[in-house]
Amino acid sequence: MKTTLKLTLLVIVTVLGISCNTKSQSQSDAIKVLAPTEFKEKLVNQTIIDIRTPQEFSEGHIEGAININYFDDNFLDQIAKYDKTQPLFIYCRSGNRTSSASKKAADFGFKEIYDLEGGILYWIKNGNEIVK
Repeated sequence: MKTTLKLTLLVIVTVLGISCNTKSQSQSDAIKVLAPTEFKEKLVNQTIIDIRTPQEFSEGHIEGAININYFDDNFLDQIAKYDKTQPLFIYCRSGNRTSSASKKAADFGFKEIYDLEGGILYWIKNGNEIVK
């Protein structure tokens, strides 16, 4: 009886461990951090989400970007309006918020997420234009 219980617990722990590894593996497969040059090359005719505050967005953003404030309570509801099978390009000011937002989008089911390395600050530093 004790042996059966131990084996059952071992199987449950093993299955849970595999499930957790699969989720984090698929999440990391969905997210690709791109340098500004590569980000710029790939973003033509794509969905570009600027997750900064409206104030930050008004100070300048990548042309064609849609502003969805990461700090809004309905952030995921707004992201969910987009097709999960299509690439999603995300950026913020310096890259900190984007990392977290990309993970949330991957958990939500997005399959292809491009995260701008260093955010818009690094974008500008690399000579790329912004619009106001």
